[in-house]
Amino acid sequence: MPLPRTDRSAPRELASTAWPDISPDAWVLVPVGSTEQHGPHLPLDTDSVIARAVALRAARALASGPAGPPLVAPTLAYGSSGEHAGFPGTVSIGHDALAVVLVEMVRSLSLWARRIVFVNGHGGNTRTFDDAVGRMRTEGHDVAWTCCEAPGGDAHAGRTETSVMLHLAPADVRTQRAAPGDTRPLAAVLPDLVARGVRAVSPSGVLGDPTGACAEEGRGLLEEMVRATVRRIEAGTADQRGRLVVPARPAPRPPRATTGPDGMKTEH
Repeated sequence: MPLPRTDRSAPRELASTAWPDISPDAWVLVPVGSTEQHGPHLPLDTDSVIARAVALRAARALASGPAGPPLVAPTLAYGSSGEHAGFPGTVSIGHDALAVVLVEMVRSLSLWARRIVFVNGHGGNTRTFDDAVGRMRTEGHDVAWTCCEAPGGDAHAGRTETSVMLHLAPADVRTQRAAPGDTRPLAAVLPDLVARGVRAVSPSGVLGDPTGACAEEGRGLLEEMVRATVRRIEAGTADQRGRLVVPARPAPRPPRATTGPDGMKTEH
């Protein structure tokens, strides 16, 4: 949710900044979400709300780093959500249109921003980010992307997203409507999702079980998303698709045995 503009510790938001106040070494976080069904109990902007919250909180944590504070751009609230097309309210611009938007955003931002990081809140956008950001990196742009992930979370509109939204926007959660949907792991339902869409798998649109969700759990999940985002951005390591990763720590070297003058072996 937006932080008050009177809060001096709040991240700087691009939308409320005048152009003379943008530094020549500015860098930008761009939240990207979706407008799509999230079951009968969550709002259509769930992915966008979460992506924005992660970007704002990550920007605050990054402000004291060596790269200086990033600007947070307005949220891109439309994504590739064709799998949710069977539900009223869903607005999808599809893979091709989203790719064009991302490419043109990078080309425009790169005229004045030295670095761009997209913070993605919708899993359906992944293929588009892989293609578009990878292409922009081959053009020489300093751009990467990362996603809002909760380890062990369920797929869609289940306990994970419901808990986070109870923390961020409790007034928008219709808790009395929360009910389990298809609770199988995403890998098990993915072929049907791709072939027939979410509604064929779960008439309610829920992939998971939102019952038992709570705001306190959501606060912890959001904090973990922010910590992971900050770690990836600070590491600055991206794969060939432009997706930020945390470099694996090198394995410790095994101790080397040597033999001393007394014939005793030692390890060091």
